[in-house]
Amino acid sequence: MTPDAVPLTGPRFQTEPARLYREMRHEHGSVVPVLLDGGVPAWLVLGYRELHQVTGDPVLFSRDSELWNQWPNIPADWPLLPMIGHRQPSILYTVGERHRQRAAMISDALEAVDPFELRDHAERFADELIDAVCAAGETDLVAHYAMLLPVRVLARLYGFPDEDGPGLVTALNDMIDGQGRALAGQSHLAASMGQLLADRRREPAGDVVSRMLADAGGFTDEEIAQDLMVMMAAGHQPTADWIGNSLRLMLTDDRFAASLFGGQGSVAEAMNEVLWEDTPTQNVAGRWAARDTHLGGRPVRAGDLLLLGLQGANSDPQVRTDVSALTGGNSAHFAFGHGEHRCPFPAQEIAEVIARTGIEVVLDRLPDLDLAVPAESLARRPSPWLRGLSRLPVRFTPLPALGGTPR
Repeated sequence: MTPDAVPLTGPRFQTEPARLYREMRHEHGSVVPVLLDGGVPAWLVLGYRELHQVTGDPVLFSRDSELWNQWPNIPADWPLLPMIGHRQPSILYTVGERHRQRAAMISDALEAVDPFELRDHAERFADELIDAVCAAGETDLVAHYAMLLPVRVLARLYGFPDEDGPGLVTALNDMIDGQGRALAGQSHLAASMGQLLADRRREPAGDVVSRMLADAGGFTDEEIAQDLMVMMAAGHQPTADWIGNSLRLMLTDDRFAASLFGGQGSVAEAMNEVLWEDTPTQNVAGRWAARDTHLGGRPVRAGDLLLLGLQGANSDPQVRTDVSALTGGNSAHFAFGHGEHRCPFPAQEIAEVIARTGIEVVLDRLPDLDLAVPAESLARRPSPWLRGLSRLPVRFTPLPALGGTPR
């Protein structure tokens, strides 16, 4: 690794990531040497073309984390371990035909979700969350809405009791942010998934977990539990941040003012713009080089870790010559990944329904919504991995709750 490696930490990932990625690209090119917590070396792939190459070649750039040449240097309490997955039997680190079988199991279980039932769950839970705050005339749409909605819907689809939702939210946030409580969050999530699996073994139901257990692929309970954890983590936090980042854009950017006054078409446009400019999943770990190679002019050694710089690639000047222009519905972004390890299409569709429904319910129920603080004071969570607001304070005219009345 080069001596000028960039630490993948610091406040600029919160305050000005777009400028930071531009500076990285200008200084180092499309493949940047970086240092993770504890001085662990890796490569951050910021080039659109290079990222397409890495994600499109699962043989040369493998998802098998056992290839990593840094394992002898990694302590047992390293906070990023949940994101790397050492010896975890989940789909994230399975390769070849077995990965394709597991991907099919997950896709089939999610594809069987009734879209009308999904929308109904999302709308009902969203209304309940708005009911809890609408009489006050003010709320934090991150803490009291966006951070609660996706996990409640997903928990219902998977088969969790509704009362498990708050604990799952805390555990997922701790695990994904990769800070001091990451391992504790992972342990809580694993225990919850194990209990749900045991319950559905005894008493199957018409939910995602029961369909996965009924799959004829011969997967172990441990494999299914790991995949459920992956699905929950990937489905909750990025979707919550998609809701929060989209609402922030609508409240602060005059180009999307129509979204606040019933312009439903512009809701979808704002959501797509966020996936390009402010995508919830900024960087992903990762891929491992199966042999010595070159990428973006860099000598990549066998076992090197490559981080997928999704947001950096989205803003690559070779594909975004004018970043100030709206994308106009172009969906060639990397927000959901690429290649055989990308987010499964049914999961992507579920996330989009939850996010769009959540946004539309807010705009429908709180039509005079406005920011309660200056836009420049809105802060992000301290993570180079996921980009989401720490809070989104808003005010509105107090309204009575629906109280279960159909909308």
